[in-house]
Amino acid sequence: MALAKMGWKLVGVTSGLVAVTVSKKALEATWRKTHKGADPPRNPAAPGTTWTEALAWAAASGVVVAAARLLANRGAAQAWQKTTGALPPGLEEVGA
Repeated sequence: MALAKMGWKLVGVTSGLVAVTVSKKALEATWRKTHKGADPPRNPAAPGTTWTEALAWAAASGVVVAAARLLANRGAAQAWQKTTGALPPGLEEVGA
């Protein structure tokens, strides 16, 4: 059981990291296309960043990264279940 739990943690973390990396790159590319080639704010809290840009970047990056992590984790859980025949450790507890 401990080995399965460790294996699932590794799969979950890896899929999450890949999803976050890919989603950030896609979000940055989308930002550049929609903002005439300008890079997204590297530090939205910096005084030189407008409130509109800071809030837009924070909202977009938050939603995109969270959705990507969710999709990656659900996909990894489905693959785990298909491979092992059981849900990943800790996912059996629905509504806990």
